[in-house]
Amino acid sequence: MFASNPASAATRRRFLLASSLLLGLAPLASQAADAAYPAKPITLIVPYPAGGANDAVGRIVGQKMGEILKQSVIVDNRGGAGTTIGTALAAKAPGDGYTLVLGSLSSHAISPHLYRQPGYDAIKDFAPVGMIGEAPIVLEVATNSPFKDVKQVVEQAKKTPATLTYGSAGNGSPLHLSAELFKRAANVDMTHVPYKGGNAHTMDLMGGRIDMIFDTLTSATPLITSGKVRPLAVASTERLPELPNVPTFAESGYPNFVVNAWYALYAPAKTSPEVLAKLHQALNEALADADAKDRLTKLGVRSKASTQDELAKFTKAELDRYGAVISAIGLKID
Repeated sequence: MFASNPASAATRRRFLLASSLLLGLAPLASQAADAAYPAKPITLIVPYPAGGANDAVGRIVGQKMGEILKQSVIVDNRGGAGTTIGTALAAKAPGDGYTLVLGSLSSHAISPHLYRQPGYDAIKDFAPVGMIGEAPIVLEVATNSPFKDVKQVVEQAKKTPATLTYGSAGNGSPLHLSAELFKRAANVDMTHVPYKGGNAHTMDLMGGRIDMIFDTLTSATPLITSGKVRPLAVASTERLPELPNVPTFAESGYPNFVVNAWYALYAPAKTSPEVLAKLHQALNEALADADAKDRLTKLGVRSKASTQDELAKFTKAELDRYGAVISAIGLKID
């Protein structure tokens, strides 16, 4: 047997004592950091290119939250791959409250099913901060279209299956899947014409080369008010103040067809409850601000605050809803 070395034993005791002190101080340091939050600028990842509606939503909300939190909120545009590049980046960020992501129908309900390797789990990798708002889907046709209401569209689709066409910004886009949901609700067959982003589908609608598109209120409003397209119905629970003469799909005979593009704020999953609470409060104060609400409304986005738990349940429901549609049509993007 080896004799113990008193000096070595004393060194070990000092090491263990120091380690225990450090372990005890770690939670205190974390609590102090949470209490001082935010102590530096916050990055808001917007998984879309600059200049679009999603970017505008992020900048409106980020600016107001920055004023409330007394720190800059810097928008970082990371578009590409159906929102998966920016969203995956946010999922891997430290959970310290200094990286957030603008979530949407695409990032948290569609792309996780559409891409074989999106790079994140829409539920496990994120902590909900709160809902921002919704942009209802509008069914629109060209101004010279023979269709005056949803009933006429459905009648024609049943009379001549697969002959009516609808355009979208691409396979798996929210507009494409909105139409797929309607096809299931109305039990009709129509032909999808996918475009490679941009507004080419809108131009072809106005030019009479496709029969209809399911569009967001954000994109549809300028075209409707300028008389370039004709709205047939809105997929909201009630008529919109902006379009008081346009019926809902419920009024048109499809009460369960309620479809919205939506925007929400998420943090990385390990963000502390204390920091999440501060962010949630700042977000709701931002949404209650008259200027922010007006700017969102002009974008066609109806601000809609929520609790963190409500957003968690909503995200899961949307993920399941669009997962079923994507599975049914067998759509995947490598």
